[in-house]
Amino acid sequence: MITVVLNAFKRQDYLDRQIACVLSQSIAVEKIFVWNNGQPLNPIEYDKKVVIANNSQNLGVWSRFAFALNADTEYVCVLDDDTFPGELFFQNCLEQMKKQPALYGARGLRFLSAKRYEPFISFGWDSPNNKSEVVDIVGHAWFFKREWLSAFWREQPNTGVSRLVGEDIHFSYMLQKYMGIKTMVPPHPQNNKSIWGSDPVLAEKLGTSDEAISQGEGALLHFDLALQKYTKAGFKLQKDLNHNSPKELVLGPGISRMRYIQFLAKKYPKFNNLGRRVRKKLSEFKIHI
Repeated sequence: MITVVLNAFKRQDYLDRQIACVLSQSIAVEKIFVWNNGQPLNPIEYDKKVVIANNSQNLGVWSRFAFALNADTEYVCVLDDDTFPGELFFQNCLEQMKKQPALYGARGLRFLSAKRYEPFISFGWDSPNNKSEVVDIVGHAWFFKREWLSAFWREQPNTGVSRLVGEDIHFSYMLQKYMGIKTMVPPHPQNNKSIWGSDPVLAEKLGTSDEAISQGEGALLHFDLALQKYTKAGFKLQKDLNHNSPKELVLGPGISRMRYIQFLAKKYPKFNNLGRRVRKKLSEFKIHI
């Protein structure tokens, strides 16, 4: 029923743990494809369900969705290497899929601007939601019907787009444009982390490490450019589609974009936690910094 696609590069030390999370799902997976852009992995050392593709160079994040075309199952789930789903996450996605066919993920964003990636409204493991929420894009995990890959590859990525970003926006836009399919985050209730898309502690730790794509030099600029490219092409954001939603106030360019703030957040975890609480509190009043 489900094929899982993982990617390995600089954080191969966590691959065994991630595979264990996948194999412990309440709904058994048929295959685990590992798209390896790092040091060669030995297939003999892994479970018989695991298929390893060792690459001689880093082909980036888009290529995972080409590798997924080899799946024979009805559903596919692509996971980032910092994502460790609870044992009921796949079941959670399948139950929501029956109610509302959509591209589901572990974390979803609603953009507040068509030109800037940040600030945004978040749902999922970093901001729990009690019911499924429609978002602009999802990340960390993409759970979908295999046939929807035909929409992903309906338009090839622009050669001017970084191989390290933009695949999330591309997928949501292609599904919106050609199939009328929404992008959603399944329920992530505070009191039941077994159905969450990722372990929040590990996701936060690895997502802010030096190896993370989002932490690279100029990463936010690449994100901004990708968002601008797709909204200019016709990608409709929820802020424009949902006219009944309350007005959101955005102050400044996004405090988390500032290098000095990023430096302090990494050096002082307490400062980072305080900042997150302040931003979350302000967001309750529809104010985003």
